[in-house]
Amino acid sequence: MSAPTTPDPGDTPAVALGPTALVFGIIAAPGFWPGLMFVLMPWSWLAGALAVTFGLAGIHYARQGTGRMWPAVTGTLLGFVGLAGFFFLMAAFSV
Repeated sequence: MSAPTTPDPGDTPAVALGPTALVFGIIAAPGFWPGLMFVLMPWSWLAGALAVTFGLAGIHYARQGTGRMWPAVTGTLLGFVGLAGFFFLMAAFSV
């Protein structure tokens, strides 16, 4: 008997986009806190950008039924918070 060759929706790499965005968002979000902003600035903006990118892709695939929505949304929001802290810091220095 031959085994079916159709892939399971849980076998695709798109399943990892939401949790990856969540991890990057957790790394980026403390950069919004004023005391940690200078220490985490190199990682905050980079992890924030990756969290938003992977999170939006994870939301896209979760709406199609591949992966979960909550880690993608949470990672996107945390990444946005990390990016916002970086942009607020740059705006404060440019004044």
